[in-house]
Amino acid sequence: MRVPDLGRQGQGWVFLQLIVLGLIALAGVPPSGVSGVPGIILVVIGGVLIVAGGVMAFLGIQSLGSSFSPNPRPVDHGDLVETGIYASVRHPIYGGVLLGALGWGVLNGSLLAVALTGLLLVVFTLKSIREEAWLADRYPGYRDYASRTRRFFPGLI
Repeated sequence: MRVPDLGRQGQGWVFLQLIVLGLIALAGVPPSGVSGVPGIILVVIGGVLIVAGGVMAFLGIQSLGSSFSPNPRPVDHGDLVETGIYASVRHPIYGGVLLGALGWGVLNGSLLAVALTGLLLVVFTLKSIREEAWLADRYPGYRDYASRTRRFFPGLI
């Protein structure tokens, strides 16, 4: 599948994801006001998803070190990272942001925020396809690495 560059570094993809993230944030404000036991359960589940997403994204950024860039085009001085969290997932930062966005929707009882997380999944999927084409052009071993790891979540997708 050929996905457009959206800028020399793919910065249009970053802009698009920020728009969707902003919509998700706004969709959860104000909270829906779910109360009682169901509300507490939503707060706990949402909070766990947000924390898990934050940890996953942090580990991804930490493992990348100087190879980190918000843009999908790899940095010129970077290396292909296959260690740490990247040993089991190719895009842990995107996966972490997805978990956090889903958690935000659940925490606030916002079906709209949860649905918009589905849109964010589409944006990240397209962005990652564009990114992986650039990575495969830059690093000869990338296709082999991609064949043995999942895109966003270990054991899932």
